[in-house]
Amino acid sequence: MESIKLLEKINQKCFLSSSEIDILLQEELNNKSFCNLFNITAENGRKKIKNRLALWKKSYCLVHEYCQKLGFNSLDIMSLLWKLWLPLAIQLSQEKRKKNTPLIQGILGGQGTGKTTLSHILCIILKQLGYTTLTISIDDFYKTYNERQKLKEIDPRFIWRGPPGTHDVELAINILNQLKDPNYLQPISIPRFDKSLWNGQGDRIKPDMINKADIILFEGWFLGVQPINTTQLNDAPLPIKTKEDKQFAKDINENLKAYLPLWKQLDRLIILYPKDYTLSKKWRKEAEQKMKLSGKTGMNNEEIEAFVNYFWKALHPQLFITPLAQNPNLVDLVITIDANHSPQQIQSHLQQ
Repeated sequence: MESIKLLEKINQKCFLSSSEIDILLQEELNNKSFCNLFNITAENGRKKIKNRLALWKKSYCLVHEYCQKLGFNSLDIMSLLWKLWLPLAIQLSQEKRKKNTPLIQGILGGQGTGKTTLSHILCIILKQLGYTTLTISIDDFYKTYNERQKLKEIDPRFIWRGPPGTHDVELAINILNQLKDPNYLQPISIPRFDKSLWNGQGDRIKPDMINKADIILFEGWFLGVQPINTTQLNDAPLPIKTKEDKQFAKDINENLKAYLPLWKQLDRLIILYPKDYTLSKKWRKEAEQKMKLSGKTGMNNEEIEAFVNYFWKALHPQLFITPLAQNPNLVDLVITIDANHSPQQIQSHLQQ
């Protein structure tokens, strides 16, 4: 694409001519959806292109170094940086300027969708814009190992951490309130969770101590998900099939209601949406294989099937994630992820 050639020219420390900037602008104006998402018009476009080019110069090398370690090729890095990561970071900075308190950006995505990668890259770019960014995960608010053992004694169906009911929601709300409170002058203790402890069952570790953050990137696999009408479970998709499966899904759906006050803390929500939710099994198998090759222990295929099915029985993507992605009142951006974990389409919400 012409834009890549021009961006390569920038990387060679060359200046773009007025006509070359017009080429970049026209390419974007041809994409009405992109322009609507990032408020780009024929009138403001040249200024926005120039601002993005200036930010490109500051952040390209840092982002490229990080992404290369993850196996991205240079062309993909350039394309994603220009068409997604920079516009999104600029949008977040603009939203932050409207607020006197930190901006809390939710990022919803399952394994393999790139939550961690997106968060890290946004942190790199936002730092160049002068913002302090904090990344937290719903995982950081898991109940302690001992608390989850007691939970399992009460309800043996909680065989894995992760579903609604295994987190300390009150703690998460308190932490976000402290971060938003301009009068809270003490260092804030940010919980952290180590999944490797207790033979993979995980536990809290020493917290991070921070003062304040301008932008908080809050990510998780069911962040912002809303409870559904349980009549939808009467004819639920597989692997929900037995009476016990349906009861488990209903109980998890009930637990989800306790998270609604936490979701209200979010200022915005991005969904990283696999074009096919069943890709999560493929990605999990790939991840476990990499762990084994590195000398670590990993699940076999049967265990992976059981593991992924457990979470689909708890919050099935077709019942919980898809409706959320289709709701323009609850989601700001939906980024479709392909089979290679790469962002493809960006929309304000998923079209039904």
